[in-house]
Amino acid sequence: MKRRGLAIGLGLWLMVCGCSGAPHQVNLPPPVQSTTLGVGDEFEFRIAGEDKLPTNYIVASDGTVNFPFVHQIRVEGLEPQQIEKKVHDELVAKEIYADPTVSVLVKAYNSKRIEIIGEIHHPGSLPLEPGMTLVRAISLSGGFTPTSDKGAVTIRRKVNGTVRIVSVNVNQILDNKIDDVPLQAGDTINIDQTIL
Repeated sequence: MKRRGLAIGLGLWLMVCGCSGAPHQVNLPPPVQSTTLGVGDEFEFRIAGEDKLPTNYIVASDGTVNFPFVHQIRVEGLEPQQIEKKVHDELVAKEIYADPTVSVLVKAYNSKRIEIIGEIHHPGSLPLEPGMTLVRAISLSGGFTPTSDKGAVTIRRKVNGTVRIVSVNVNQILDNKIDDVPLQAGDTINIDQTIL
């Protein structure tokens, strides 16, 4: 009799908890987007009219890049527009061009990463892509394992010096009941194992 009462009580508790999954948006501030370059970041660099120059560059471990004509320039911590101006000014100062059109297009922010751990096929560190979301990160990590708890994925984010932890029901994202969660550099995603 005691076991039966316990089983009924547990069943009611699970029904109440399971039914309280009404869709609600995730309570996280919008991600802080940083477009400064760092070590390992990849970008495309072009000087208009110069089709024979290399176009793909990676920021070296010392934060510099060797550009055509102007050689080594420190780019770590600079925005793409600041790099364009710096190279432009060097090209003009060295009298290589009068007023060149220079462009920088970031291809991969390898210095800005997120962590994804737990019940995922390929846990680990991922480079943050511009506009990356929770579902995209899960997809890039090989997707959920069969024992993943899709209803309680946690995201840890630093906000103004403190860590915020929120739980996200990914099923609700996939069912278009709530918006996907934009990620920022430094976020940690944890996918727990289901209890049942």
